[in-house]
Amino acid sequence: MVKKNWRNGDYLITMDKTELELDVIYNFLSNESYWSKGISKEDVIKSINNSSLCFGLYYINPFDRKKKQIGFARVISDLVTHAYLQDVFILTPYRKKGLGNWLLDIITNYEELNIRRLLLSTDDGHSFYAKFGFTPLDKPNFFMQIKGKGAI
Repeated sequence: MVKKNWRNGDYLITMDKTELELDVIYNFLSNESYWSKGISKEDVIKSINNSSLCFGLYYINPFDRKKKQIGFARVISDLVTHAYLQDVFILTPYRKKGLGNWLLDIITNYEELNIRRLLLSTDDGHSFYAKFGFTPLDKPNFFMQIKGKGAI
């Protein structure tokens, strides 16, 4: 059976989409991220529903056991050949605690992502993602694109 939950002290990563706090994800992507600024809540929900894997990161208060979402990442994939990592974030008050490292370690070692190529795009996280094996494209001339609405 494939593991779907990970615990680290007062923090939890789960792949259960029903646990996702859509308002938290929408607020970050629409208002704080540089890559999805202004995205509609409907598009956020559609992107989550159509993603192969979603990873919600939560803080569990040790006193009242209430859980709140503090991070997120999603993977678009056929789970055989290619995957694209998207919308990775940790809310600002929870950064610099190693949680991003933990989240990326879980994702990059997730057994269902034993595929040929995992891609992502980033404007400012190259050194962070390099720690997990990401490198510049070895054959960028193999890749082409069509830029659609809202492309940066």
